Amino acid sequence: MLLRDLFNGVEHTLVQGTADREVADVVYDTRRLVPGALFVCIVGTSRDSHDLAADAVAAGAGVLVIQHDIPLPDDSITVIRVPSSRRALALLSANWFGHPAREMTMIGITGTKGKTTTAHMVRSVLLAAGRKTGIIGTNGVAYGDVQQELPNTTPESYELQRMFREMRNAGCDSVVMEVSSQGIMMDRVTGIEFDVGVFTNLYHDHIGGPGEHATFEEYRDWKGQLFRRCKLGVVNADDPNTEALLAGHTCRLVTYGVHSNADYRADNLQLLRAENFLGITFHVTGKEEMQVKVNMPGEFSVYNALAAIAVGRELGLPHDAIHNGLTDIAVKGRVEMVPISKDFTILIDFAHNEAGTESLLTTLRAYNPHRLVCLFGCGGNRSKLRRYGMGKVASEMADFLILTEDNNRFEKVEDIIADIRQGIAQGNPDVPTVEIPDRLDAIHYAIDHAQPGDLICVIGKGHETYRDRMGVKTPFLERELIEEYAHQIGLI
Repeated sequence: MLLRDLFNGVEHTLVQGTADREVADVVYDTRRLVPGALFVCIVGTSRDSHDLAADAVAAGAGVLVIQHDIPLPDDSITVIRVPSSRRALALLSANWFGHPAREMTMIGITGTKGKTTTAHMVRSVLLAAGRKTGIIGTNGVAYGDVQQELPNTTPESYELQRMFREMRNAGCDSVVMEVSSQGIMMDRVTGIEFDVGVFTNLYHDHIGGPGEHATFEEYRDWKGQLFRRCKLGVVNADDPNTEALLAGHTCRLVTYGVHSNADYRADNLQLLRAENFLGITFHVTGKEEMQVKVNMPGEFSVYNALAAIAVGRELGLPHDAIHNGLTDIAVKGRVEMVPISKDFTILIDFAHNEAGTESLLTTLRAYNPHRLVCLFGCGGNRSKLRRYGMGKVASEMADFLILTEDNNRFEKVEDIIADIRQGIAQGNPDVPTVEIPDRLDAIHYAIDHAQPGDLICVIGKGHETYRDRMGVKTPFLERELIEEYAHQIGLI
C-alpha cells in the first residue's frame, strides 16, 4: 500500500523522507520485519521499542513511526511522528486490512465476570439463527473450522484486524469479542465502531498489579469507554456500577436484570439438577415474553443468558434461534462438567479472583451438595489481594479446601499458598484444608477422596491448556487429565 494512503485519517507529522513510497507491511515486532515494512515504535509498560529503531532499520524497515524524538536514521528512511503510536498502530492496521469490521456486525462484551460465557451464548444464538459468526476472547479465536489460542483476551490491534479480515474472507457476517479494559486503554480496539456493546458486571480486579489499573475508578472508566464506541448498549441494570460506568455514553441503551425493572427481566428462576447436569430455567418479561432453559447453573447464568437474549432480539433474531442457542450452549472451562461418576460431580471453571469464586460457590451451594469441595491456587506475579480474597471467600463458602498451584510463574507455590492461608484466617480458619503443591496430585486426591453427593469444583485454570512454572509452560488440560485418571482407576 502507498504510505500516503495508509495514513488516511491518521494524525501525523512527516519528520523526514517522503510519503510517496510503497509499504510492504505494518510491523510493531522486530522479529516480523520484512524489507520495506513500516515499523511502529511503541512505548510499552516494560520497555520502549523506540530503542529498537536502529535495529528495525538494519532489518530492512523503510518507514519508522515514532511517538517521541529518536536519533534520526539516514534520509533514505521515512520518519513519521504521531501523538500516540498505539493509536496509530490501530488505525494503520485497520487501513492496511481494508476495515473488515465495517463489513460485519460487531458485538463487544466487557465486564469483570461473565464476558467469555456471554460471548459464547451470543455466538450460539447467532449461529442458531444461521449467522456465520466468529468469536475472539479468553478461550481464543474461532470461526468455521478454525480454532486458535490467544495470548490476550483482546489481542493487539494488528492481530485483531488481521483476524477480522480472515473471518470476513471466510464468509463471516458477525463477530463477537471480549473487550478488556486493558484492550481499550492500550488502543487495541481503537477505530472499531461496535454495533452492540454489552456490560456484564464490575468488581475489583486487575487493579494494582504490574501493567494493571491504578484504581477501581480508572478500571471502571476504561470499561465505560466501550459505550462511547457502539451504537447500542446492552447493560446490566442490577449492577451498582452501571450508572457511573455509563457516564458520557453516546449509544442507545437497553437493560437486562433480575432485581430491577429492566427491559429484559428474568423471574421464576428454578434450578435443574440431574445426573451430570446442572442448569436453570426462568421466564423473561418486559420487551419479550419467553420461557428459557439454560444448560449452565446458577443466577449468573441467568444474567449471561439475559444479555444474549437482549442482543439477539435487538438484532432481530427469531425466538427459536435464541431457545436453541441457549439450550445447547457449552463453554470450555466455564462451569464445565466432566462426567466421570454417578456418585459425585466434578467441574472445572476459570474463577480466579474473589468475585468469581464467590459467585461460583454461591451458585453451586444452591444445589445442596453433600460437600462443596473447592480445589484452587492463585497465579504468581499478581496482586496478593486476590489471594487473600479467594482464601477468605472459599473458606467461608466451601466445606473442604484443597490448596494447590495455579500458574505460579516466577514465584514459589508454597509462598502463594501461604498468602491464601492468610485469607483463610480472615474467613473461616476452621474449614478442613489440605495443601498439595502439585496440581495434578491435588486433582487425583480430590477424586480419590470424593464422597457420594459431593460437588467438586476445580477452579482457576478453566480452559487453559498449560501450566506455567517459573516461566516454563508445559501442557496441562484439566478436562483430559481428569478423564485420564478416571479411566486409570476404573471410574469410567
